Amino acid sequence: MLKKFIKYSLLIIVMAGIALAIYGWYLSGQVEKRFSARRWSIPSTVYSDTTLLYPGQRIIPSQFSQKLSNLGYRRVNRLPSNKGELQIRAQRLDIFLNDLKTPWTERAGFLAQLDLSNNTIGTIRRKDNGESVPILELEPEEIMQFFGPERERRQLISIEQVPEHQIQAVLAAEDHRFFEHHGVDWRGILRAMLTNLRHGAIRQGGSTLTQQLAKNYFLTPERTFTRKLRELILALIIEFKYDKQEILEIYLNEIYLGQKGSVAINGIGEASYFYFGKPVKALTVSEAAIIAGLIKAPNNYSPYADMARCQSRRDTVLKAMHRWEWLSQAELEDVLKQPIKAVGFIVADKKAPYFIDYLSEQLTSLYRPEDLASLGLSIYTTLDTQVQEAAEKALAKGLARLEDSNPELQRTTPEEKLQGAMVVMHPKTGHILALVGGRDYGVSQFNRVTQAHRQPGSAFKPLVYLAALNKFTPTTLLSNDPKTYTVNGKPWDPQNFEAVIEYTVSLQDALKKSYNLATVDLAMKTGLERIVELAAKFNFSTPIKPYPSLALGAFEVIPLELARSYCVFAAEGVQPFPLSLKGVVDENDRILDHQHLNIERLITPAEAFIMNSMLQGVVREGTARSLQWRGVTWPVAGKTGTTNDFRDAWFVGYTPDILALVWVGFDNGDSIKATGAAAALPIWADLMNAVPQYRSEADFSIPQGVEKILVCPVTGRPAVGGCPDPLDVYFLSARVPEDHCPLHPKDGITDKIIKGVKGIINDE
Repeated sequence: MLKKFIKYSLLIIVMAGIALAIYGWYLSGQVEKRFSARRWSIPSTVYSDTTLLYPGQRIIPSQFSQKLSNLGYRRVNRLPSNKGELQIRAQRLDIFLNDLKTPWTERAGFLAQLDLSNNTIGTIRRKDNGESVPILELEPEEIMQFFGPERERRQLISIEQVPEHQIQAVLAAEDHRFFEHHGVDWRGILRAMLTNLRHGAIRQGGSTLTQQLAKNYFLTPERTFTRKLRELILALIIEFKYDKQEILEIYLNEIYLGQKGSVAINGIGEASYFYFGKPVKALTVSEAAIIAGLIKAPNNYSPYADMARCQSRRDTVLKAMHRWEWLSQAELEDVLKQPIKAVGFIVADKKAPYFIDYLSEQLTSLYRPEDLASLGLSIYTTLDTQVQEAAEKALAKGLARLEDSNPELQRTTPEEKLQGAMVVMHPKTGHILALVGGRDYGVSQFNRVTQAHRQPGSAFKPLVYLAALNKFTPTTLLSNDPKTYTVNGKPWDPQNFEAVIEYTVSLQDALKKSYNLATVDLAMKTGLERIVELAAKFNFSTPIKPYPSLALGAFEVIPLELARSYCVFAAEGVQPFPLSLKGVVDENDRILDHQHLNIERLITPAEAFIMNSMLQGVVREGTARSLQWRGVTWPVAGKTGTTNDFRDAWFVGYTPDILALVWVGFDNGDSIKATGAAAALPIWADLMNAVPQYRSEADFSIPQGVEKILVCPVTGRPAVGGCPDPLDVYFLSARVPEDHCPLHPKDGITDKIIKGVKGIINDE
């Protein structure tokens, strides 16, 4: 009987041993697979564009200061001596630049001095050698991260970067016999069991660093015997396969060390910046002990949670370091006296959410969502955070102003409130500098810049006038008389916005004053099919049919496509593809994707200039003239737009350097009871006044193929001596009127005598 029992027992033991060996072999494969492949899931980071500074550039000091703060620069009351520090004095800024590294630029940080005068950058110099710096480039700003399931941040470090006292602090706090055991510290387990039995509760754990690593990498937090057994086996396997230095490096990069809002802080590389604003190698013994002490319960011992508990825990770690002879008595006493100074942090709000949505659409055509959440890519965008912030503020202020001025526009339900949208672009490159797709992203994620279909009203008219340039000139006379047109067998009677007495107007005046009757007359003379073809050429994706009402913007467009169409005028005839993404780099700094400019020439520079000239007239003397008393006194071209019953209000304005489109309306099509000039234009003005760095005040350059002619304002033909108040008008060279004004007499003898006298005086 005994022999039979022994036999079966041995058989069971052998079977259990085989099963354990198979299980161990399986777990070994899991460890091998995990450790030989990617060890950490790192979310991709989205960055703004870099910021350029140069002498002569206008700035708004408060906005500029906020930009530097967002980039992590810290103010000091002395000359900066470390990267990331700045000192602000009257009319002077000393800044120790951080290193700059993008796929296209790499520059070591240096101390720079910026002289400021009247909110303008005077000179930029290097402090080390006094050399002038023509252009200074600030590093891109972190916008957001594509979070993985763990929603964590890491800044990976190698074991060589970790100071000895940091390693000693971690070992003192968690596993002082790490270099002596083989993954499982049986003495430690026994000691923990005795301690817990003595107190009648779990007061001490016996897990080694290797066991903690096994638990974090492969196991759930549940407290069961089976899980503990698996933890022990995994720890032994890890120790068998990897050396101590490698295990320690993985542990230091893996361990959870706190929380920044909803984002977890993992690894001492990230924690050293989060708590003390410095790299691991610069941590003091006190700071190293604080980080080591956090491992036990990060959010309990965090200096941001409770300074007293943090200090108590730090002191415990320091005393443990002394106990294991890693600190002398004198060093211990000295460090215990040192105060705790955390660098502080700000939990950033969600930045540019509509822009990020648009970017995500572009990215998901290039990368899988799980790759974005785990591969640690660096994604560089075109976003200018200063312009984005200015656009968001201008839109919010403008909508509130409209509601205050007219209580009928106020709605109590958030989803029904007055809405607005804005996109800001660099017209020559198509870079989207800012995008605001609605009033409140938290209420509605519908992007009104890229997804809405709205009637553009008169904001569409420039396309009609452009289509006419192959037949007519800016001085061609149009009929502004009421007429009835037939559309789908029904009569259609367009009206001007206001009653006018001008029954005949020039083409450029009709655009300047946005006359509907004259514009329809022009469209009919030009040919509706010609206008439809032009719209298709300008890449409008919405259907536009050859009805007379198209001249007044009756067909819906997507706001971003309308903004893109105006880029053609500002960019001397070429149309860019709207870009939000500049490039993608992997964690090894290899460029995976570089978005190149994609531009297409649609019209000649001369045609673009003629349109610019006429649209500058809209701002100087037409429906957008109020820009001037709103502080916009530099050369600007633009067009207002208002649809029937005031359902949509538009303004698209631009310079050679920047273009912005503003739309205001209700999602359900309710009337906003205001024109584009009253509702959208003030928002545009507020934006431009808030981004003086984009105000070069350069005018549009005159290309070949354009001639400036003095013309009679009545006939639109080259002026003669008797023409009253003749005007300078730009023409395409091929379409300069040949016949002079027939209505006014040429110079008589008296005029010739006066002109002769004036010529003599001027010559003297």
